[in-house]
Amino acid sequence: MINIILPIVLIILITVSSFAQQGAEQPDKVIDGAARTEAIDTVLKKLNDAYVFPDIAKKMEADIRTRLQNKEYDTVTSAKSFAQKLTNDLQSVSRDKHLRVRYFFEPIPVVEERKEPTTEEKENQNRRLREINFGFERVERLQGNIGYIDLRGFSDPEAGAETVAAAMSLIANTDALIFDLRQNGGGSPAMVALISSYLFGDKPVLLNTLYLREGNKTQEFWTKADVAGKKYGNKDIYVLTSNRTFSAAEEFSYNLKNLKRATIVGETTGGGAHPGRVVRISEHFKAFIPHGRAISPITKTNWEGTGVEPDVKVSKEEALKTAHLMAINKIAEKTSDAQLKNALKQLTVQLQNKN
Repeated sequence: MINIILPIVLIILITVSSFAQQGAEQPDKVIDGAARTEAIDTVLKKLNDAYVFPDIAKKMEADIRTRLQNKEYDTVTSAKSFAQKLTNDLQSVSRDKHLRVRYFFEPIPVVEERKEPTTEEKENQNRRLREINFGFERVERLQGNIGYIDLRGFSDPEAGAETVAAAMSLIANTDALIFDLRQNGGGSPAMVALISSYLFGDKPVLLNTLYLREGNKTQEFWTKADVAGKKYGNKDIYVLTSNRTFSAAEEFSYNLKNLKRATIVGETTGGGAHPGRVVRISEHFKAFIPHGRAISPITKTNWEGTGVEPDVKVSKEEALKTAHLMAINKIAEKTSDAQLKNALKQLTVQLQNKN
Protein backbone atom coordinates (compact mmCIF):
# COMPACT_ATOMS: atom_id res chain seq x y z
CA MET A 1 0.00 0.00 0.00
CA ILE A 2 1.38 3.44 -0.94
CA ASN A 3 1.21 5.56 2.21
CA ILE A 4 2.06 8.88 0.58
CA ILE A 5 -1.12 8.95 -1.49
CA LEU A 6 -3.63 9.20 1.31
CA PRO A 7 -2.71 12.66 2.69
CA ILE A 8 -2.69 14.12 -0.82
CA VAL A 9 -6.05 12.67 -1.80
CA LEU A 10 -7.60 13.55 1.55
CA ILE A 11 -6.73 17.23 1.32
CA ILE A 12 -7.68 17.37 -2.34
CA LEU A 13 -11.12 15.85 -2.11
CA ILE A 14 -12.17 17.70 1.03
CA THR A 15 -11.40 21.06 -0.60
CA VAL A 16 -12.76 20.56 -4.13
CA SER A 17 -16.35 21.63 -3.32
CA SER A 18 -15.28 24.70 -1.36
CA PHE A 19 -12.86 25.59 -4.20
CA ALA A 20 -15.78 25.73 -6.63
CA GLN A 21 -17.87 27.87 -4.28
CA GLN A 22 -15.05 30.32 -3.49
CA GLY A 23 -14.55 31.20 -7.13
CA ALA A 24 -18.22 32.01 -7.59
CA GLU A 25 -18.28 34.41 -4.62
CA GLN A 26 -15.50 36.78 -5.79
CA PRO A 27 -16.12 40.37 -7.00
CA ASP A 28 -15.42 40.59 -10.73
CA LYS A 29 -12.33 42.20 -12.28
CA VAL A 30 -11.31 43.43 -15.73
CA ILE A 31 -8.43 41.46 -17.26
CA ASP A 32 -6.29 42.11 -20.33
CA GLY A 33 -4.72 39.90 -22.96
CA ALA A 34 -1.51 39.41 -21.00
CA ALA A 35 -3.44 38.05 -17.98
CA ARG A 36 -5.42 35.72 -20.21
CA THR A 37 -2.31 34.44 -21.95
CA GLU A 38 -0.46 33.80 -18.67
CA ALA A 39 -3.39 31.84 -17.23
CA ILE A 40 -3.93 29.79 -20.38
CA ASP A 41 -0.25 28.96 -20.92
CA THR A 42 0.19 27.93 -17.30
CA VAL A 43 -2.92 25.78 -17.04
CA LEU A 44 -2.01 23.97 -20.27
CA LYS A 45 1.48 23.28 -18.92
CA LYS A 46 0.05 22.00 -15.62
CA LEU A 47 -2.31 19.72 -17.55
CA ASN A 48 0.47 18.30 -19.71
CA ASP A 49 2.60 17.74 -16.62
CA ALA A 50 0.00 16.14 -14.35
CA TYR A 51 -3.42 15.43 -15.87
CA VAL A 52 -4.40 11.80 -15.36
CA PHE A 53 -4.71 11.12 -19.11
CA PRO A 54 -1.68 12.60 -20.96
CA ASP A 55 -3.27 12.10 -24.38
CA ILE A 56 -6.37 14.03 -23.33
CA ALA A 57 -4.15 16.82 -21.99
CA LYS A 58 -2.60 17.17 -25.44
CA LYS A 59 -6.05 17.26 -27.05
CA MET A 60 -7.15 19.98 -24.63
CA GLU A 61 -4.09 22.04 -25.50
CA ALA A 62 -4.71 21.66 -29.23
CA ASP A 63 -8.33 22.72 -28.82
CA ILE A 64 -7.48 25.79 -26.72
CA ARG A 65 -4.72 26.83 -29.12
CA THR A 66 -7.20 26.65 -31.99
CA ARG A 67 -9.65 28.79 -30.04
CA LEU A 68 -6.89 31.33 -29.43
CA GLN A 69 -6.10 31.46 -33.13
CA ASN A 70 -9.79 32.03 -33.80
CA LYS A 71 -9.67 34.94 -31.32
CA GLU A 72 -12.40 33.46 -29.12
CA TYR A 73 -10.81 34.89 -25.98
CA ASP A 74 -9.94 38.35 -27.33
CA THR A 75 -13.15 40.02 -26.18
CA VAL A 76 -13.39 38.29 -22.79
CA THR A 77 -12.42 41.01 -20.31
CA SER A 78 -14.41 39.78 -17.29
CA ALA A 79 -12.26 37.61 -15.03
CA LYS A 80 -15.27 35.54 -13.99
CA SER A 81 -16.38 35.02 -17.58
CA PHE A 82 -12.85 34.07 -18.62
CA ALA A 83 -12.57 31.43 -15.87
CA GLN A 84 -15.94 30.01 -16.81
CA LYS A 85 -15.18 29.91 -20.54
CA LEU A 86 -11.80 28.28 -20.00
CA THR A 87 -13.42 25.71 -17.71
CA ASN A 88 -16.16 24.99 -20.26
CA ASP A 89 -13.67 24.68 -23.12
CA LEU A 90 -11.41 22.30 -21.19
CA GLN A 91 -14.37 20.20 -20.09
CA SER A 92 -15.75 20.07 -23.63
CA VAL A 93 -12.73 17.96 -24.56
CA SER A 94 -12.01 16.12 -21.31
CA ARG A 95 -15.61 15.58 -20.11
CA ASP A 96 -13.99 15.84 -16.68
CA LYS A 97 -16.27 17.55 -14.16
CA HIS A 98 -13.52 17.92 -11.57
CA LEU A 99 -11.36 19.95 -13.97
CA ARG A 100 -12.08 23.64 -13.50
CA VAL A 101 -10.56 27.11 -13.40
CA ARG A 102 -11.57 29.65 -10.76
CA TYR A 103 -10.95 33.38 -10.40
CA PHE A 104 -9.98 35.03 -7.11
CA PHE A 105 -10.23 38.79 -6.60
CA GLU A 106 -7.43 39.03 -4.03
CA PRO A 107 -3.93 38.26 -5.35
CA ILE A 108 -2.94 34.62 -4.84
CA PRO A 109 0.45 34.32 -3.13
CA VAL A 110 3.16 32.16 -4.62
CA VAL A 111 3.82 29.33 -2.20
CA GLU A 112 6.03 26.30 -2.35
CA GLU A 113 4.08 23.21 -3.34
CA ARG A 114 4.07 20.58 -0.58
CA LYS A 115 2.69 17.07 -0.47
CA GLU A 116 2.02 17.21 3.28
CA PRO A 117 0.14 19.90 5.25
CA THR A 118 1.89 21.65 8.12
CA THR A 119 0.89 20.95 11.72
CA GLU A 120 -0.93 24.28 11.82
CA GLU A 121 -2.81 23.48 8.62
CA LYS A 122 -3.86 20.11 10.02
CA GLU A 123 -5.07 21.74 13.24
CA ASN A 124 -7.05 24.37 11.32
CA GLN A 125 -8.56 21.71 9.08
CA ASN A 126 -9.60 19.57 12.07
CA ARG A 127 -11.13 22.62 13.76
CA ARG A 128 -13.21 23.35 10.66
CA LEU A 129 -14.26 19.70 10.45
CA ARG A 130 -15.33 19.69 14.11
CA GLU A 131 -17.43 22.78 13.46
CA ILE A 132 -19.44 20.84 10.85
CA ASN A 133 -19.45 17.68 12.99
CA PHE A 134 -17.29 15.87 10.43
CA GLY A 135 -20.14 16.03 7.91
CA PHE A 136 -22.80 14.40 10.10
CA GLU A 137 -25.67 16.89 9.85
CA ARG A 138 -28.41 14.69 11.34
CA VAL A 139 -28.50 11.21 12.85
CA GLU A 140 -31.88 9.97 14.05
CA ARG A 141 -34.38 7.17 14.23
CA LEU A 142 -37.36 7.59 11.89
CA GLN A 143 -40.83 6.13 12.36
CA GLY A 144 -40.90 2.39 11.85
CA ASN A 145 -37.47 2.00 13.48
CA ILE A 146 -35.57 3.19 10.40
CA GLY A 147 -32.14 4.76 10.91
CA TYR A 148 -31.37 8.00 9.11
CA ILE A 149 -27.99 9.69 8.57
CA ASP A 150 -27.81 13.03 6.75
CA LEU A 151 -24.15 13.09 5.72
CA ARG A 152 -22.88 16.27 4.04
CA GLY A 153 -19.25 15.25 3.46
CA PHE A 154 -16.69 12.46 3.94
CA SER A 155 -14.09 14.04 6.21
CA ASP A 156 -10.78 12.98 7.75
CA PRO A 157 -11.25 9.37 8.95
CA GLU A 158 -8.73 9.70 11.75
CA ALA A 159 -10.14 12.92 13.22
CA GLY A 160 -13.76 11.87 12.60
CA ALA A 161 -13.55 8.24 13.76
CA GLU A 162 -15.25 8.89 17.12
CA THR A 163 -18.12 10.74 15.44
CA VAL A 164 -18.60 7.86 12.99
CA ALA A 165 -18.68 5.36 15.86
CA ALA A 166 -21.19 7.50 17.79
CA ALA A 167 -23.46 7.89 14.76
CA MET A 168 -23.40 4.20 13.92
CA SER A 169 -24.01 3.25 17.57
CA LEU A 170 -27.07 5.50 17.67
CA ILE A 171 -28.72 3.69 14.76
CA ALA A 172 -27.35 0.22 15.54
CA ASN A 173 -30.70 -1.15 16.73
CA THR A 174 -32.77 0.08 13.79
CA ASP A 175 -34.16 -2.38 11.25
CA ALA A 176 -32.94 -0.55 8.13
CA LEU A 177 -30.73 2.46 7.44
CA ILE A 178 -30.97 5.44 5.09
CA PHE A 179 -27.87 7.44 4.15
CA ASP A 180 -28.85 10.85 2.78
CA LEU A 181 -26.15 12.06 0.38
CA ARG A 182 -28.32 14.51 -1.55
CA GLN A 183 -26.20 17.46 -0.35
CA ASN A 184 -22.86 15.66 -0.15
CA GLY A 185 -20.13 17.05 -2.42
CA GLY A 186 -17.45 14.48 -1.60
CA GLY A 187 -14.41 14.15 0.61
CA SER A 188 -11.99 11.40 1.57
CA PRO A 189 -12.05 7.88 0.07
CA ALA A 190 -10.56 6.66 3.35
CA MET A 191 -13.65 7.94 5.20
CA VAL A 192 -15.79 6.16 2.61
CA ALA A 193 -13.94 2.98 3.53
CA LEU A 194 -14.31 3.58 7.28
CA ILE A 195 -18.08 4.14 7.16
CA SER A 196 -18.49 1.24 4.74
CA SER A 197 -16.66 -0.99 7.23
CA TYR A 198 -19.71 -0.76 9.51
CA LEU A 199 -21.90 -2.17 6.73
CA PHE A 200 -19.95 -5.35 5.99
CA GLY A 201 -18.81 -8.37 8.00
CA ASP A 202 -15.40 -9.23 9.41
CA LYS A 203 -13.93 -10.31 6.07
CA PRO A 204 -12.32 -7.25 4.37
CA VAL A 205 -13.96 -6.16 1.11
CA LEU A 206 -12.14 -4.27 -1.65
CA LEU A 207 -14.19 -1.16 -2.34
CA ASN A 208 -12.17 0.92 -4.77
CA THR A 209 -8.70 1.59 -6.16
CA LEU A 210 -7.21 5.02 -6.87
CA TYR A 211 -4.60 5.40 -9.60
CA LEU A 212 -2.34 8.48 -9.59
CA ARG A 213 -0.37 9.48 -12.67
CA GLU A 214 2.47 10.94 -10.58
CA GLY A 215 4.79 8.03 -9.85
CA ASN A 216 2.36 5.63 -11.54
CA LYS A 217 1.00 4.69 -8.09
CA THR A 218 -2.17 3.01 -6.91
CA GLN A 219 -3.86 2.61 -3.55
CA GLU A 220 -6.56 0.12 -2.63
CA PHE A 221 -9.35 0.95 -0.18
CA TRP A 222 -10.71 -1.97 1.85
CA THR A 223 -13.29 -2.29 4.59
CA LYS A 224 -11.88 -2.92 8.07
CA ALA A 225 -12.55 -6.07 10.05
CA ASP A 226 -12.58 -4.15 13.33
CA VAL A 227 -14.27 -0.81 14.00
CA ALA A 228 -14.67 1.31 17.13
CA GLY A 229 -18.47 1.03 17.20
CA LYS A 230 -21.01 -1.70 16.52
CA LYS A 231 -21.33 -3.04 12.98
CA TYR A 232 -24.72 -2.78 11.33
CA GLY A 233 -24.99 -6.38 10.21
CA ASN A 234 -26.70 -7.40 6.99
CA LYS A 235 -29.78 -5.19 7.41
CA ASP A 236 -31.03 -3.22 4.42
CA ILE A 237 -29.29 0.01 3.38
CA TYR A 238 -30.72 2.82 1.24
CA VAL A 239 -28.68 5.69 -0.21
CA LEU A 240 -30.36 8.93 -1.31
CA THR A 241 -28.77 10.82 -4.22
CA SER A 242 -29.28 14.00 -6.21
CA ASN A 243 -27.50 15.71 -9.09
CA ARG A 244 -25.43 17.48 -6.39
CA THR A 245 -24.08 14.19 -5.02
CA PHE A 246 -20.46 14.27 -6.16
CA SER A 247 -16.99 12.71 -5.96
CA ALA A 248 -16.48 10.58 -2.80
CA ALA A 249 -20.25 10.60 -2.18
CA GLU A 250 -20.62 9.05 -5.61
CA GLU A 251 -17.94 6.52 -4.75
CA PHE A 252 -19.87 5.47 -1.64
CA SER A 253 -23.04 5.05 -3.74
CA TYR A 254 -21.22 3.33 -6.60
CA ASN A 255 -19.40 0.90 -4.32
CA LEU A 256 -22.49 -0.16 -2.39
CA LYS A 257 -24.58 -0.47 -5.54
CA ASN A 258 -22.03 -2.68 -7.33
CA LEU A 259 -21.49 -4.79 -4.21
CA LYS A 260 -25.29 -5.16 -3.95
CA ARG A 261 -25.17 -3.83 -0.40
CA ALA A 262 -27.54 -0.87 -0.86
CA THR A 263 -30.47 0.38 -2.90
CA ILE A 264 -29.80 3.79 -4.47
CA VAL A 265 -32.85 6.07 -4.49
CA GLY A 266 -33.09 9.49 -6.13
CA GLU A 267 -31.40 11.19 -9.06
CA THR A 268 -28.34 10.44 -11.18
CA THR A 269 -25.28 11.87 -9.45
CA GLY A 270 -22.92 14.59 -10.72
CA GLY A 271 -20.29 12.39 -12.38
CA GLY A 272 -16.89 13.25 -10.84
CA ALA A 273 -14.45 10.37 -10.28
CA HIS A 274 -11.03 11.99 -10.77
CA PRO A 275 -9.10 13.19 -7.68
CA GLY A 276 -6.56 15.97 -8.07
CA ARG A 277 -5.18 19.14 -6.50
CA VAL A 278 -5.71 22.90 -6.59
CA VAL A 279 -2.79 24.78 -8.20
CA ARG A 280 -2.02 28.47 -8.73
CA ILE A 281 -1.89 29.37 -12.42
CA SER A 282 -1.53 33.18 -12.14
CA GLU A 283 -2.04 36.08 -9.75
CA HIS A 284 -5.83 35.80 -9.82
CA PHE A 285 -6.57 32.28 -11.06
CA LYS A 286 -6.34 28.77 -9.68
CA ALA A 287 -7.19 25.45 -11.31
CA PHE A 288 -8.22 22.06 -10.01
CA ILE A 289 -6.12 19.57 -11.96
CA PRO A 290 -7.28 15.92 -11.75
CA HIS A 291 -4.25 13.66 -11.60
CA GLY A 292 -5.89 10.34 -10.73
CA ARG A 293 -8.88 8.15 -11.33
CA ALA A 294 -11.02 5.71 -9.40
CA ILE A 295 -11.18 2.09 -10.59
CA SER A 296 -13.91 -0.21 -9.33
CA PRO A 297 -12.81 -3.82 -8.72
CA ILE A 298 -16.17 -4.90 -10.10
CA THR A 299 -16.82 -2.69 -13.15
CA LYS A 300 -13.10 -1.94 -13.83
CA THR A 301 -14.16 1.64 -14.52
CA ASN A 302 -15.87 4.50 -12.64
CA TRP A 303 -18.67 7.07 -12.76
CA GLU A 304 -16.75 9.95 -14.38
CA GLY A 305 -19.01 11.90 -16.72
CA THR A 306 -21.94 9.52 -16.32
CA GLY A 307 -22.75 9.69 -12.63
CA VAL A 308 -24.24 6.88 -10.58
CA GLU A 309 -27.61 5.72 -11.83
CA PRO A 310 -30.10 5.11 -9.00
CA ASP A 311 -31.90 1.80 -8.66
CA VAL A 312 -35.10 3.73 -8.01
CA LYS A 313 -35.35 6.98 -9.98
CA VAL A 314 -37.33 9.71 -8.25
CA SER A 315 -36.80 13.43 -7.72
CA LYS A 316 -34.48 14.44 -4.90
CA GLU A 317 -37.50 15.89 -3.11
CA GLU A 318 -39.26 12.52 -3.12
CA ALA A 319 -36.21 10.37 -2.39
CA LEU A 320 -36.46 10.26 1.42
CA LYS A 321 -40.17 9.49 1.48
CA THR A 322 -39.69 6.81 -1.19
CA ALA A 323 -36.83 5.09 0.64
CA HIS A 324 -38.62 5.31 3.99
CA LEU A 325 -41.70 3.61 2.54
CA MET A 326 -39.60 0.96 0.80
CA ALA A 327 -37.82 0.13 4.05
CA ILE A 328 -41.03 -0.12 6.06
CA ASN A 329 -42.79 -2.24 3.45
CA LYS A 330 -39.87 -4.66 3.25
CA ILE A 331 -39.77 -5.06 7.02
CA ALA A 332 -43.55 -5.63 7.06
CA GLU A 333 -43.20 -8.35 4.41
CA LYS A 334 -40.52 -10.17 6.38
CA THR A 335 -42.07 -10.10 9.85
CA SER A 336 -44.26 -12.89 11.18
CA ASP A 337 -45.47 -10.66 14.01
CA ALA A 338 -49.08 -9.85 13.07
CA GLN A 339 -49.29 -6.88 15.39
CA LEU A 340 -46.08 -5.33 14.02
CA LYS A 341 -47.15 -6.02 10.45
CA ASN A 342 -50.45 -4.22 11.01
CA ALA A 343 -48.73 -1.25 12.70
CA LEU A 344 -46.29 -0.90 9.81
CA LYS A 345 -49.08 -1.02 7.25
CA GLN A 346 -50.90 1.76 9.09
CA LEU A 347 -47.66 3.77 9.15
CA THR A 348 -47.23 3.43 5.40
CA VAL A 349 -50.71 4.87 4.87
CA GLN A 350 -49.84 7.83 7.10
CA LEU A 351 -46.57 8.48 5.27
CA GLN A 352 -48.18 8.18 1.84
CA ASN A 353 -50.76 10.79 2.81
CA LYS A 354 -48.11 13.26 3.97
CA ASN A 355 -47.31 16.07 1.60
